Amino acid sequence: MAKKILYIFISFLLIQLFLFNACKSDGDSNIRDDFEIPEDVISEGVMEIAQESMEDIVENISSPIEMAALVQSLGVPYSRKYLAPTKNVDDYITSQSKAFNLGVFGADLGYLNMYNRTAAVIDYITAIKTLADGINVGQFFDFTTLKRLATNNQNLDSLMYISVHSFNLMDTYLRENNRSNLSALIIAGVWVEGLYLATQVAKERPDDRIAESIGEQQIILNQLMIVLNNYKKDKFITNLI
Repeated sequence: MAKKILYIFISFLLIQLFLFNACKSDGDSNIRDDFEIPEDVISEGVMEIAQESMEDIVENISSPIEMAALVQSLGVPYSRKYLAPTKNVDDYITSQSKAFNLGVFGADLGYLNMYNRTAAVIDYITAIKTLADGINVGQFFDFTTLKRLATNNQNLDSLMYISVHSFNLMDTYLRENNRSNLSALIIAGVWVEGLYLATQVAKERPDDRIAESIGEQQIILNQLMIVLNNYKKDKFITNLI
């Protein structure tokens, strides 16, 4: 199994948090159902999650992204209709909506990379830059280098590495500045989009392996809710839950 570190990460994916996480064989699964956040790392108001605990969340939450690899392995052709349209990027006004959709576009970027759609990758990198700048974390991305690498299929591994590294820096910055709610929303965006991709493919191309992967997401959802429930004072997150 090729393990990719997601951000969150967060993640340029956690995306490839989250997207650039682990790619596994069809019969393998890394989902753990025994994960829990120790009580001593949770405080009122701002959630302080130990690095090890966050890495556990990221490791598990990468599973929806692995669905893109599964979809590809089943011979399902690429389709942009599954992806969130980048033309809507200017419609996201609040920091929360920008963070959530940063995760969504990150997940889509991972899907595009798996199908080597370099032209479309540029659109999503541009959208991610807009959203990252909107929540004041754009300084962690070298978008000039990312675009250059994205136009050359031979450099996709480097693109993934730099993207994930950027997301890790961004996540650390957000948590150190008491904005960990935005990191949580990025993670949620990646997971929701990954699950959406899987369900849409399952409707058109039913397959037991996809159905099983979708069912396993209940475990990850439970873990994600542990994080999101700490931010119930955030109206966006309350509505999302």
